[in-house]
Amino acid sequence: MSGVKLQNNNPNIAEAFGDTPANSPIANPLLADTHWRSIATSDNTSLRPLSGMSSAIKRLFDFVAGSIALMILFPVMLLISVIIKLDSTGPALFCQPRSGRNREIIKVYKFRSMHQEGANAEFRQASKNDPRITRVGAFLRRTSLDELPQLINVIQGSMSLVGPRPHPLKLDEDFRHVIPALHSRYCVKPGITGWAQINGFRGETRQLKDMLGRIEHDRHYIRNWSVWLDLRILLLTVFKGWTHENAY
Repeated sequence: MSGVKLQNNNPNIAEAFGDTPANSPIANPLLADTHWRSIATSDNTSLRPLSGMSSAIKRLFDFVAGSIALMILFPVMLLISVIIKLDSTGPALFCQPRSGRNREIIKVYKFRSMHQEGANAEFRQASKNDPRITRVGAFLRRTSLDELPQLINVIQGSMSLVGPRPHPLKLDEDFRHVIPALHSRYCVKPGITGWAQINGFRGETRQLKDMLGRIEHDRHYIRNWSVWLDLRILLLTVFKGWTHENAY
């Protein structure tokens, strides 16, 4: 898949999996469509994590760029915090356990975009017109501003500016037996933005093809990582990656 840019509306993916619901087992995906073969189902090989100089360069870039971004955006984040507090009851920030590098559980910071639920509330992905989302939260999610506190994660070292998005633990559990290659995306740190996100694979994974496309893009990114690829993804995020039809 090196050098191939996959699209969210890829007709071959749609033909192969149609409206297959998320978590549905794939009897034989390679027979479903002979023109499209998913590395996420047919290729379960391990990916090589960044190490040595590559890892050091990426970490240095994350720390410096993340610190500068946090200083510049701090007034905006402070304003968002105040607006959230005025709009609904509850803290402006919350931490959610998610999967990090090597499947380590990390605490990911986000602006609260939903009404508070009980501590034992079951995980459900946000959906379109979700009644749990607050008025301010709907705007934050559409513009991805709810992700800004993850700059703290980047500076701490649990996340990177660019990488596979960190999944909620329940989402990984739902898909790990269905898509064998899912675990391979965790050989690097998760990111605030990524190759999958700027290509439209973000938001709710209602169908199996949504997650397959996301994992294929994540694996492409890991195989082809470079500083220039990170810079390209960050620039594309600034110009077109903040909003998307699946951001709700």
